[in-house]
Amino acid sequence: QVQLVESGGGLVQAGGSLRLSCAASESIWSFRSMGWYRQAPGKERELVAILPPIGSTNYADSVKGRFTISRVNANNTVWLQMNSLKPEDTAVYYCNAVELQSTYWGQGTQVTVSS
Repeated sequence: QVQLVESGGGLVQAGGSLRLSCAASESIWSFRSMGWYRQAPGKERELVAILPPIGSTNYADSVKGRFTISRVNANNTVWLQMNSLKPEDTAVYYCNAVELQSTYWGQGTQVTVSS
């Protein structure tokens, strides 16, 4: 069973930065893709950024130019660098990993951006 553990959330003022980490229990190269999703109160979970093993990353329009997803191979970790944060970025952020027949989620980490 794959485990994903997120960290790095917290409270930050608008315009600030945070970096989220997702540590996987197995090699991140074994997944078809890894990504970050978020869910704000009263809203559906939405894609933030996705990172395939090969090829270009994809970002939600709302975070393009502000967020960057990247991998740290040696530590089986995927980062989400979040800059120029806005109050509307407030949500629980979830790490996601997709295998051929399974999808895994982390427990989530809260990000709160104050105005």
